[in-house]
Amino acid sequence: MQDIGLVRLIQRVYPGFELHGSTQMTVHDESGARLMRELGIGRVVLARENTLDDVRAIRAAVPDMGLETFVHGALCIAYSGQCFMSGMISERSANRGSCAQSCRKDYVLSDAATGAELDRGYLISAKDLAAHDQLGDLARIGVACLKVEGRKKKPEYVATVTRTYRDFLDRVAAGTEEVPTAEDVRPLIQIFSRGFTAGMFTGRAGRDYITREQPDNRGHEIGVVLGRDGTELMIEVSHAVEVGDGLGFEPPAGTAGRSTGFAVHRVRTLSERPGTVRQAISTREHVVAGWRVVRSAEAALLERARASFAALPLPTKGRKQRLDVRLFGSAGGRSKAIMESGGVGWSVCSELALVPAAQRPLDHARLREQLGRLGETPFALGALDVSGLSGGLFLPVSALNHLRQSAVDTLMVRRDWARSAELAARSAAIHAAIAFPLGEGCAPVDRWVLAAEVSSLDDARTAAAAGATEIVVDPFLRHPMPPVSRVAALAGELAAAGVLLRLRTPTIVRPDERRTLDKWLALQLPVLTGHAGLAVELAATGSNVAADYAVNVFNAQTAAEFFRRGVARVAASVELTVDEIGALVSPWSGRGFEVVVYGRPEGMTLEHCVLSAAFDREVTTCRDLCVQKHPTVELTDPAGYTFPVATDAACRNRLLHSRPIEGSEFMPRLWAAGIRSFRLLFNVPGDPVAAIVGEYARLLEALHAGRGAPDLALRALLEQRFTRGHFARAV
Repeated sequence: MQDIGLVRLIQRVYPGFELHGSTQMTVHDESGARLMRELGIGRVVLARENTLDDVRAIRAAVPDMGLETFVHGALCIAYSGQCFMSGMISERSANRGSCAQSCRKDYVLSDAATGAELDRGYLISAKDLAAHDQLGDLARIGVACLKVEGRKKKPEYVATVTRTYRDFLDRVAAGTEEVPTAEDVRPLIQIFSRGFTAGMFTGRAGRDYITREQPDNRGHEIGVVLGRDGTELMIEVSHAVEVGDGLGFEPPAGTAGRSTGFAVHRVRTLSERPGTVRQAISTREHVVAGWRVVRSAEAALLERARASFAALPLPTKGRKQRLDVRLFGSAGGRSKAIMESGGVGWSVCSELALVPAAQRPLDHARLREQLGRLGETPFALGALDVSGLSGGLFLPVSALNHLRQSAVDTLMVRRDWARSAELAARSAAIHAAIAFPLGEGCAPVDRWVLAAEVSSLDDARTAAAAGATEIVVDPFLRHPMPPVSRVAALAGELAAAGVLLRLRTPTIVRPDERRTLDKWLALQLPVLTGHAGLAVELAATGSNVAADYAVNVFNAQTAAEFFRRGVARVAASVELTVDEIGALVSPWSGRGFEVVVYGRPEGMTLEHCVLSAAFDREVTTCRDLCVQKHPTVELTDPAGYTFPVATDAACRNRLLHSRPIEGSEFMPRLWAAGIRSFRLLFNVPGDPVAAIVGEYARLLEALHAGRGAPDLALRALLEQRFTRGHFARAV
């Protein structure tokens, strides 16, 4: 499960139903795990970015809840549940399982101030996870389940990876501490690999975490091209090539050239010694000596994988329902059959009377054969009890067939009745769950709230002077953080001017980072957070808490859960249209909701740092890069769109949208829906804070006074470089 509201609906309709929390819930610390336990989640899939120490801390916090971790397969570069980039670029929401693979494109990293190129390649395309060396540690921690990312992969991939990890786990269970050898891992590399990483179980992987050169299957590099002899290509490889294999040929590292490849139809072995085989492949392709030989498909491995599931029965059209039969009868009377299927029982009688048998009396085998001929019906004969049938009796085959057909016809009618009643009851339960009182929400605001989110204290003062009624300060967005004392002083300064200061926390707060956050929370300022667990935890203490768009509130049920837990304000997801926002807020007539109407939401939150990787530096020891040398950097995609990258206080990258959302044209409709809280995001140096705040304040004054929306200079101010976001574009 990903959606908190849906969790609550299912629990009301199907009490006791076992529910698991998806990695899309972004559970990465004790606070998030505790919320899952409180919601009745039996098992949660942790974020792929968690270290072994993180997992231990979470295990200690929720010892009675099952933990699940990914150990193999494709990696999202962003924290799952926190990728808004896919939806903005392609209208396919990664947070709803429809990722457009924005991270698999090639990008150029450059200094935003000077334009200097710093790096290029597949800079946010993660390698595949292969955590086989960590299985023993995960078992000792008490992880309940290991997860393989296998969506949209072929059956051969699923079979090979599952079999290999099953073998590895059996060794762990047997007490073997030896890590898998290169030969043990070879099937995993061969079946599909973008290159492997152990992930972040032992810490950040740095430059080696990403593919850099290509975003798709790399295959298994097995040797080099020696040259050509007539119609044959001579190769030297570590593992013999077989007929049916797929081969790719790539230039040596650091040299230019276009890769090529083909399927092997004829090959002969010239010489062989341990670890080295020389072979000749018949082909018309010309490949330069010294090029690398990469096996993209191994025929023998694929055949073994297919053989492992070839004997498994194919799924049939619908599942057959078991039909149990008890027979009764004696000579001179009609046979009676009592049948039961799916909890529905009934009886039928034969047309003809039972008579003493002259030759072939009815026996169990004959009765099972005739009554079991259920053909295309949705039933299969289960138990057959003939203890109530006298021996030595006879009934024609036609009478047995009629008995069976009569039973099936009656059952079909009764089953339809039962299903109709069941569906009606289920529908009533679902409607009752949806209609469950959502709660009162929050008190209406006196006038309206215009919140300006900033990271600079100077921008905070500018926004307040221009008409913002609330300032949201994010001291964590960039290095270095401002001193806590300066933010405390700013809160007093703004309060004197009648402006509220709210603290925005990071969406990701790993267990070892909580101590730093607690120093800021000690200011006892109102809080905005995209961390669902933290929002609920702080609200329970009576704090003034607003839930950010990162908690992914798509529906009223989810909003109601946050309101019930004391959250004072909820930001609608930035992936909702204006009509969907109207439906979301209607149960409360807009009270308690906020909408982001201007600025660049965080498109991705990455544990990986593209800047430190560009210079092959150790993350957390390279702050001279983001503080002094390149404080503002950006990624540019093949279409020319540029995404600002902020390196935050925890050395994470936050990729911002390429263009700011400008939603002023939708404000009258949002106002009509009852929404009175609006937020503007200023997270890029040089944002025109005063002008933007002033124009939105003027618009809100007009709406409050009942006048029509005034002509605004917003879009001219932005030189048409803006997006309408998802207000009119559904994902």
